[in-house]
Amino acid sequence: MAENSKSLPQFPKDLGKSVLNIPGSTRPERLPGAPGEGRRLIVGREICLSGEITACDTLVVEGQVEANLNDSHRIEITESGYFKGRVDIAIAEIKGRFEGELIARERLIIYKTGRVTGTVTCAEIEIERGGIMSGAVDVATAATTLNSEKNNNKSTDVAE
Repeated sequence: MAENSKSLPQFPKDLGKSVLNIPGSTRPERLPGAPGEGRRLIVGREICLSGEITACDTLVVEGQVEANLNDSHRIEITESGYFKGRVDIAIAEIKGRFEGELIARERLIIYKTGRVTGTVTCAEIEIERGGIMSGAVDVATAATTLNSEKNNNKSTDVAE
């Protein structure tokens, strides 16, 4: 029995370098799912992230984030999540805590466990019973929200 445990099988040295040609095993251009789920960032529990986040289709916050979020489609802050900073987004779903400036061009949903503090501009707002919103709120149409953001980004030259 001791003799069998000493003799290990011998594998060819080039085994890891082999490429198999399996029909139909090509990777699809886009994985199945809803449009816009390709660039998804999940900040897990007990993770702290700070900085600038751009070009993210969906940001899921389970931990803590202190950042500016631009050129993105959706933010989801879970019950354990905390976000502090500035967000310009199409859809925001808040189940955790948000502090700062939030621009939701399409929709803002604050669930019963959600807490939003700061300045909010949105096209539509839905607050579930138990959800808390404190600060300034401006509910406008999506076109007005988008246009006001574009105007804020333009610099004006004053001729004297």
